[in-house]
Amino acid sequence: MARELLKGNEAMAEAAIRAGLEAYFGYPITPQTELLEWMSKRMPELGRPFLQAESEVAAINMVYGAACTGKRVMSSSSSPGVSLMMEGLSYIAGTELPAVLINVMRGGPGLGNIAPSQGDYNQMVRGGGHGDYHAIVLAPASVQEAIDLVVLAFDLAEKYRSLTFVIADGNIGQMMEPAELPPMRPLKRTVPEWAVQGAIGRERRVLSSIYIEPEDEEVVNIRLLERWREIEANEVRFKEYFLEDAEIIVIGYGTAGRVAFSAVRTAREQGIPVGLLRPITVNPFPSGRIAELIPQARAFLVVEMSTGQMLEDVQRAVEGRVPVEFYGRLGGVVPYPDEILNEIIRVAEEPIELGVDPLDGWLKRLKAITN
Repeated sequence: MARELLKGNEAMAEAAIRAGLEAYFGYPITPQTELLEWMSKRMPELGRPFLQAESEVAAINMVYGAACTGKRVMSSSSSPGVSLMMEGLSYIAGTELPAVLINVMRGGPGLGNIAPSQGDYNQMVRGGGHGDYHAIVLAPASVQEAIDLVVLAFDLAEKYRSLTFVIADGNIGQMMEPAELPPMRPLKRTVPEWAVQGAIGRERRVLSSIYIEPEDEEVVNIRLLERWREIEANEVRFKEYFLEDAEIIVIGYGTAGRVAFSAVRTAREQGIPVGLLRPITVNPFPSGRIAELIPQARAFLVVEMSTGQMLEDVQRAVEGRVPVEFYGRLGGVVPYPDEILNEIIRVAEEPIELGVDPLDGWLKRLKAITN
């Protein structure tokens, strides 16, 4: 198929439809609303259920109910709306159901603004809702990657009976780029053996997230953890650039990783031995690949559009063996390539000490910029 000029939100919606989406439930919130609007037109055209719920709380509980039938279902929202969904997401996880959620992140905390941010990292990666569970979290850095990861999200959700999140900051949702959509898949015809589909001629199937006896709940938690360990072993994804001889290794995901790539490329032209690792699965996190890079690294530089939420995962992977530096912009501000380039040059020229909190120096430099 030929490439088309596509808007991120609309491309993700169409990708979900072509991946075999059977029902969509959502509520409008900027900068995600075009995704819902696209669904409102295309799903009825195809004879598939679309429903704009009265709230995000209602939408995610509709996803919960539909997922119990074994259908491919999803919702989408943006940061404050996703916060409202957290109880329902925990219920879905506890019932071991496959479902997809797209979060087009915006500035916060609170109502914040409609500008792109990555401040939802902890909410998405750490589970967000109550209880012991993990969700697969995919982070695109372009419209094409957003399309591809939405399709992958449904396959992973069903393979592992897991929640799968696609976190695309507002830039990815709003930008337009040439991209190629996948062919239309036929709707899924095999009903999973666990799904609720009526009980004529067989024993009733009951799906629930409530286990009154602690010992029963513990068995479920063990099963969820074992499944997550399998995901960690098989589903880590990342892209890397110029890492063969890199001594300074930049780590960034989504838009921050994309901007960092421009800075890394310029730094290479200036003779600085720098490379980029861009996580695609931020959960499970590519800790193993980071550990492999430690022997060649003089320093790591983490770049985010948040206050260092992913930084903690990098520090955990590095285990204090190499200095880890940080640069972030906050509240919906997107860093320019020159800002990251200046940080790369600083790390290349200044002695970087082990054991120093990278947030201290970064905050002073950021305040100097903003003042």
